[in-house]
Amino acid sequence: MTAHYSWYNIRTILILTLGSLTYGYANSVLTYTLGQPGFLAYFNLAENSAYSNAIIGTINGIFSAGGVCGAFAAGWMCDRYGRQMTMKTASVFSILAGILLAGSVNAVMLIVARFISGWGAGMMVVIIPIFGSEVSPPSSRGLLVGQHGVWIVAANAATGWIAVGTYYSTNLSFQWRFPFALQCACPLLLLCCSPWVPESPRWLLMQGRDAESWEIVSRLHVDGPGASHVPKSSYAQKEFHQMMKQVELDTQAWVTGGGAWQMVTKHSYRKRMWMGFFVQYAAQATGSMVVYNYMVSLYKDLGFTGGITIMLSATYVTVATVANFVAAIIMDHVGRVRLLTIGLAGCMISLSLESAMEARLVGPASHTGNALGVLFIFCFICFYACGIDATSYVYCSEIFPSHIRAPGMAFSMAGTFLSTVVFLEVGPTALARIGWGYYVVFVCLTAVNLAVMLYFFPETKGLTLEEINSKFGDAVAVHFQENEVDPDNASGDQKADVES
Repeated sequence: MTAHYSWYNIRTILILTLGSLTYGYANSVLTYTLGQPGFLAYFNLAENSAYSNAIIGTINGIFSAGGVCGAFAAGWMCDRYGRQMTMKTASVFSILAGILLAGSVNAVMLIVARFISGWGAGMMVVIIPIFGSEVSPPSSRGLLVGQHGVWIVAANAATGWIAVGTYYSTNLSFQWRFPFALQCACPLLLLCCSPWVPESPRWLLMQGRDAESWEIVSRLHVDGPGASHVPKSSYAQKEFHQMMKQVELDTQAWVTGGGAWQMVTKHSYRKRMWMGFFVQYAAQATGSMVVYNYMVSLYKDLGFTGGITIMLSATYVTVATVANFVAAIIMDHVGRVRLLTIGLAGCMISLSLESAMEARLVGPASHTGNALGVLFIFCFICFYACGIDATSYVYCSEIFPSHIRAPGMAFSMAGTFLSTVVFLEVGPTALARIGWGYYVVFVCLTAVNLAVMLYFFPETKGLTLEEINSKFGDAVAVHFQENEVDPDNASGDQKADVES
């Protein structure tokens, strides 16, 4: 199947990845900061006390709480003011958070800054995959939208290696303030590049701005100044015709069906909402964020000390970056649901083996046990990154129709943040009291989630965003393979067959 994308399309996706980098950096910077002696000493967290565990749990949990608020704010703002304005607002929140984090003088200021950081990150992780899915052709949507997951983890890796460098600084304040300050870089660059990002053509259609939408769609598929004059029978015109007819159909159904309440009352919409939420919850229920956020502590439990713990953590996410890129490449061929289920199964097995190693073999004197512990941690991230990470964002961004894609994606990402609020808030205390037993909880949850996904979730690869409606029992205004456009009809006003 032909890719049907242009340099304009690729440039748009590459600029959007600055938002992915913003989220990834904000989400990971504290992980490595917890390994910096200067940070621990400044906030009196060096001792493994109840106070330290409470503060660390709070600054992790408050980020997720901010993320929930930001996700729902983005869901509302995307439809009200457009994708572009939402992206710019998320950038401003992220820049402000970086400034406050770098200048934190006490734990209260740090906690407030982390909430704002979570808010900006929550907005960003909703808007970027929505934006990407709405400007990507169906045959390459996995590859292009999958870049969101790739660059999130690339930011995690960059954060890790920056932390390795600052760890060896003799300036204890620089060790942690400089990484926090760098959080401003990507959102600032995204804000500067935003004039080169087009508004979503599907959002423009929903606003009745058909001509502007066609101008963008044509440029997404054809390079050059004559893009808007491509033949009416071209791929771009067929896609635009399908988009336009589907928006007309959905708008009529939305108005006659009762508006926003349909997300609760209409079975097909309700099904999509819980599936989106479940995908993101299931990703967190593997234990990925607990492993990642408390990785430095985990390596210390395995007997490693000093800078080697941060190096191992940075290597962990570097491997994850490569695995995410592999996922983006194969996703359009293997399928979303197959990758997700393989990832869940692999994570469950890897974490089971990791728990066994911690229970039986690890310790300062057990070199074999420690080595196996590290091996299983890296097996875990390979399965998570290659099967779940990028794939979950792609799947959630494409299962919703255009008029509820923003609130649907926001509700899905709430699954991420609400899950991590719980898992990370209790993480330090749980790891201190029951150790490897906490990982067994995630193994059990993942076993249940795997069965649910295998039984209920439909495949979406290769379908246009409009055709995915059929997977949930909703009408498709025009099927792409049957979409023949009259060359003399520039606006595509002919009647469309509606699937009943």
